[in-house]
Amino acid sequence: MPVWLREYRWRQSAAAVFLSLPLPPLRATAASIFCTEQYLKVSIPPFLFEAVLYAPIDDINSTAKIENGNIFFTLYKKEMGMWDSLMIENANKEQLQYLRENAVLKAQEKAKEEAEAKKVTKQEHKKYTLEAMMKLEEAERKRIENLKEQERQEVTRELELWKNEQTYTEGQKRIQREEKLHQEVEQLKENKKEKITKPTIPNEGTSKTTVKHTKGPSSSSMFSENLKEEQLPAPRSAGTIKINFTSRVFPTALRESRVAEEEEWLHKQAEARRTIDDDLAELKDLKEEEKNPDWLKDKGNKMFATGNYLAAVNAYNLAVRLNNKLPVLYLNRAACHLKLRNLHKAIEDSSKALELLTPPVPDNENARVKAHVRRGTAFCQLELYAEGLQDYEAALKINPKNSTIEKDAEKIRCIIQGTSQDL
Repeated sequence: MPVWLREYRWRQSAAAVFLSLPLPPLRATAASIFCTEQYLKVSIPPFLFEAVLYAPIDDINSTAKIENGNIFFTLYKKEMGMWDSLMIENANKEQLQYLRENAVLKAQEKAKEEAEAKKVTKQEHKKYTLEAMMKLEEAERKRIENLKEQERQEVTRELELWKNEQTYTEGQKRIQREEKLHQEVEQLKENKKEKITKPTIPNEGTSKTTVKHTKGPSSSSMFSENLKEEQLPAPRSAGTIKINFTSRVFPTALRESRVAEEEEWLHKQAEARRTIDDDLAELKDLKEEEKNPDWLKDKGNKMFATGNYLAAVNAYNLAVRLNNKLPVLYLNRAACHLKLRNLHKAIEDSSKALELLTPPVPDNENARVKAHVRRGTAFCQLELYAEGLQDYEAALKINPKNSTIEKDAEKIRCIIQGTSQDL
């Protein structure tokens, strides 16, 4: 039952009403005050103050101030004038109930309108922000494209200059080679003329003889060495070069591979094939949906809900054999083991679930909390309270607002303190 606050002081002017309400020894907040045009309510459980005002007020501009154990209200009148009393007197219960409900409905409609206005404003701000971001991105894209175009033009211009320089250099080199070749040919002609016109001086004591040039295939002239064409070497014989490549399972080259990661992947594939081969004899009798881990998980959940924990464990076991990377299977099986008092198995499954729930992200917070709580519960039932308290504290770090976990952790602390005192 609420305790009604009857003591208050009020005074008025033609424009406003000033109300002072003494507070009980409890803390009041803005949420404790509810005010509409003709209804005022202050709720500080178990204390309650309620007033159906004599005339309407401006509830938007009216103020309330909490100070020195009192609430001071400044209620601005909608119409100038003096009130005969603060509240409506001689009103029956039905009229008061109607005014009260009408005030609440108006407050709800006002709150709904404000929420809709905030929603529209938020959408407009979001739309404006999106348009501004799109404009910035478009400007940045154009800037980058302009820079790319400038760089492309600069590179093209430099490439043309380089080509022109190369063409000019090659032309100069070709002219120099032609001039050098021409000089060598002229020099060779001059040397030939000198050899032809040079007289022969006979040795003393020898008779003068006339040099005769014989004609025939075996004869050779004095210019045969100079006119002899340069002999080119014979072409090399054809052969086959054999190239051996390192055998690879992956299509990438060995220098581009990651040997450790590839070996780990091959090991996992071999283990998965070995597991499938081992389970082939057992799985061949199952239906197609019974080979689906999700279907088996749902079936185990239904059996757990009906209290058939052994059947639920069997369903989870088969699901784990089909896919041992789903943490929810270990979490659900740990819950079954807790019901069956298989505490060590519950600890193993909870630990395996925590191992798979990495890295810790907001999406797996609830699953990690369940794993810590179930492992902590198993530790406590084994009377390993220190280990159980560690799991409960880890769960509280993830979800500090969970009052149930906080109460259970406090109970464990009390048990540990009582145990240490007995020792």
